[in-house]
Amino acid sequence: MRSSIKLGIVLPLLLAATPNPASATILIYTGTLSGANEVPPNASTATATYTATLDDVLNSIAVTLSFSGLTGGPASAAHIHCCTTPGMNAPVVIPFGGFPSATSGTYSNTFLGISPTNVAGIEAGLAYINIHNATFPGGEIRAQLTSPIPEPASWAMMIGGFALIGAALRRHRPAALPA
Repeated sequence: MRSSIKLGIVLPLLLAATPNPASATILIYTGTLSGANEVPPNASTATATYTATLDDVLNSIAVTLSFSGLTGGPASAAHIHCCTTPGMNAPVVIPFGGFPSATSGTYSNTFLGISPTNVAGIEAGLAYINIHNATFPGGEIRAQLTSPIPEPASWAMMIGGFALIGAALRRHRPAALPA
């Protein structure tokens, strides 16, 4: 009887802690754009940092970018290029509509309906972000979308599931036999 109670408690907890193959993979990318990352590299002292959150089930990417010190004038365009190996140039696949025409600023947007090919390219590290202007029409600063950080909520759910399993097992231990 006790073992069926344990199974009734532990089995649902184990199933809840098991990743669902149909669930989204959320990848968070962060990085710094610089002139040294451009192809060909340039001596720009401008910099930018970005966070990009990719959801491969919704085929979406949320981008937050903060840039400063563009030396070639106000930004004329910014976007994600895909799909080629680092050190090569690729076509624009996600234009950053409404990007500020300024030498410093911030930008945030979520892009839906990204093609599966481009999602796969981003996941494979074959995409990059860059900012263009009049002096640097090929791009003043650039960064590859690489080294994703696993989405923290998945780790928290897994750890929480194991904690619940441990608590359930401790609570339902058989009583010690009298000596």
